[in-house]
Amino acid sequence: MKVETLIIGAGAAGMMCAAHAGPGFLIIDHAKAPGEKIRISGGGRCNFTNLHASPANFLSQNKHFCKSALKRYTQWDFIDLVDQHRIPWHEKTLGQLFCDTSAKDIIAMLRAEMDKADAQLWLQTEVGEINHDGNHFRVGLTKDGQTKTVTANNLVVACGGKSIPKMGATGLGYDIARQFGLPLVDPRPALVPLTFPDNQFKHLAGVSVPSRVSANGTSFDEALLFTHRGLSGPAILQASSYWREGDAISVHLAPEIDLMTALQKDRQSDGRKALTTRLSQYLPARLVDHLAEELALTGTIGDQSDAALNTICHALQNWELRPGGSEGYRTAEVTLGGVDTDALSSQTMMAKDVPGLYFIGECVDVTGWLGGYNFQWAWSSGWAAGQALKARR
Repeated sequence: MKVETLIIGAGAAGMMCAAHAGPGFLIIDHAKAPGEKIRISGGGRCNFTNLHASPANFLSQNKHFCKSALKRYTQWDFIDLVDQHRIPWHEKTLGQLFCDTSAKDIIAMLRAEMDKADAQLWLQTEVGEINHDGNHFRVGLTKDGQTKTVTANNLVVACGGKSIPKMGATGLGYDIARQFGLPLVDPRPALVPLTFPDNQFKHLAGVSVPSRVSANGTSFDEALLFTHRGLSGPAILQASSYWREGDAISVHLAPEIDLMTALQKDRQSDGRKALTTRLSQYLPARLVDHLAEELALTGTIGDQSDAALNTICHALQNWELRPGGSEGYRTAEVTLGGVDTDALSSQTMMAKDVPGLYFIGECVDVTGWLGGYNFQWAWSSGWAAGQALKARR
């Protein structure tokens, strides 16, 4: 069987590429349905982009690589596509956009765009041996118990990273990159909860608190959630992309208030109240009980001098913690690292040394923040490759 282009991976990037590249495309996936990560994202509502998406919201060894695709296909372009399909949406916090009804609306939209482009979709299809004869790619595929060989002028690798293996995520994209001599930036879990030795926060599981979490010089102001295994919540997930094994993180509790001034006022108006009681006005009581033991918080608020209050506030605003690890790919929302961008064209997403071979989406060393940024990279990189393939025909 001969096709113009074979796309491996019917996720966000792969479907976007197929929708924009024109006829003669075959897109395959081993899953029973396309867009499975889209379906489960955002609690089933799909945080499909972010109003504030810009290159500053992405991590890569080459911070400039993502600029071309993000500039040429922006969040506004994708919002326009969503509006064309009359999908209702709303903004949550920090520019995050969600479907009003279901993430399945985004999948249906991409399917409709693929149908318009006359792209074929094969599901429950496994990839076997891949070869290149100097002119064409030959890929062995197994579908419905039968093995077929597909010959393609172009091969697009859009099969994601290693995150969420229970959904079928593998390192196939990295294996293909290695086969064709492309270097990799070591993949690692990102946007992932952090774990601590001896489950030291197990007794606080379920407690959430506004915080500023810092890792290696980058900070995020969002909620922190204590879990049976450690720490999660948006602030931790964001910081996890910057954290490395052995490093400490810094937690600033209640960054939205001037705690020193608040406690000084409490000392004047309610001096006989216990220090822990007053702190519980600003922090969850269970967390205050934990910190009371760790920081020796005793006595009344009236007993505390300015120097003592300053010491307490400094401790609460510079709480240094050293995670033992992360929950790994099992719960990581994305994979950091991947195909080294130095081996790819930022304009077309094609491998510089292997004409006709493209890498898009999560398998590339471009990783966004939490909040719709990784979907925007999928749309932008998929569109860039699709445009290049259309021009290459």
